[in-house]
Amino acid sequence: MNVVSEVSTQSQPVIIPVEPYMSEDYARAEDDKLWGKVWQAACRSEDLKEIGDYVTYDILDESIIVVRTASDRIRAFYNVCQHRGRRLTEGSGHTNQFFCNFHGWSWNIDGECTRVLDEEDWSGCLTQANAGLPEVRLREWGGWVWVCMDPEAEPLEDYLAPVIRMLGPYEMEKMRYRWRQWLVFPCNWKTALEAFIESYHVLGTHPELIEWGENLCWCRSEGKHAWHGFTGLRGGPSYTSTGLSGAAGSEDQDPRVATFEQLDYLMETVNATTTETILGVARRLKDELPDGASMEDVTTHLMTTAKTEDAARGVIWPEIEPAHQIETGIDWHVFPNTVILPGITFALCYRARPNGYDPNSCIFEVYVIERFPEGEEPKTDWVHQPDSTEEKWRKILSQDFHNMPKVQQGMKSRGFQGTRPSPVQELAVIQFHKTLAEYMGTAGPEPLEKP
Repeated sequence: MNVVSEVSTQSQPVIIPVEPYMSEDYARAEDDKLWGKVWQAACRSEDLKEIGDYVTYDILDESIIVVRTASDRIRAFYNVCQHRGRRLTEGSGHTNQFFCNFHGWSWNIDGECTRVLDEEDWSGCLTQANAGLPEVRLREWGGWVWVCMDPEAEPLEDYLAPVIRMLGPYEMEKMRYRWRQWLVFPCNWKTALEAFIESYHVLGTHPELIEWGENLCWCRSEGKHAWHGFTGLRGGPSYTSTGLSGAAGSEDQDPRVATFEQLDYLMETVNATTTETILGVARRLKDELPDGASMEDVTTHLMTTAKTEDAARGVIWPEIEPAHQIETGIDWHVFPNTVILPGITFALCYRARPNGYDPNSCIFEVYVIERFPEGEEPKTDWVHQPDSTEEKWRKILSQDFHNMPKVQQGMKSRGFQGTRPSPVQELAVIQFHKTLAEYMGTAGPEPLEKP
């Protein structure tokens, strides 16, 4: 896939057609041209703790079994009986064999066919080559298990190159689930995803966040992926690994108070993007720092103290240069359908998938991962939470969720020609559609000319 690899910070103004969001034919074409070609995050490695643990990853009509076959190995197989095509698994579980409930054929967790009823009927024609479970390419990175159905696709290390370079130092493979929920939205998977790869919407959707400063966004793209962060109130880069979304407060606000209020509000309304350790230190800032402390003083004290307190309970922070943390930004779109909001010891993550070939429906998943002391990781399961209200999803996510169906409905209007994303602050949306068009063989975004 010949996608531009240099870093971009601004795009020409474009208009993106509505067909990718609305067309069932387009949704069907995505099956082969997109999902059959890309690397996808199927699950987290921690989903497969014991030998024999498996997860079923479904994408449109395809289904893949991801299974731990040894303490140091995970493999993936197409989820289909080689006799008559019945699917073998659904959901997740633990097993020492995959069994077909139709005619009783079975396979071990390494995909080898171990039982064929009345095998002699085939006169010796059945072999492991034609009766074993076909294998799917699999690699692990960052604590995720990535699968790719295209044997000719580039290696994962090349596919994720900028992601690995920038997010690798955060050691997300050492993080574990804190919570995870999913629901079905009445919108296209791209409509849902795009709500979480830009922050240009903050003023309109989350106006209460402006209390701590109105920030512009910078955005960069490289290869297939894009990421963004906030500029500060004075145009400088923001420090984000605390969970702060930008500059904490305007000039007339006490940065000690503003920092705590912002972090406390984010934990209350998102249940993510910071940790209890960081929040606990922020709660004491006014007591531990003198009047007149600068934002730099506050940030340094917050991070240094939280790092020390985490270390005392067995959570060791990765060593990442502040300049790298700033360059990392706050939000990564990993093409095609994963979003990661990284922090020093945590990450908020999203995944969107089509819900069948209905372009007006998608599966949307949200989860938080975090570093915990060894042996103190919480036990979590995927929670299906179809109620998108604030009561079930917290305020900020519910505000975002409220937009998605209305965007999908609005794009059907005869009065809508296509989306016009900001070429600076919504560069990730433009990059998404440029890369998508490469895979789909379509024209993609068109230049928006001046009148």
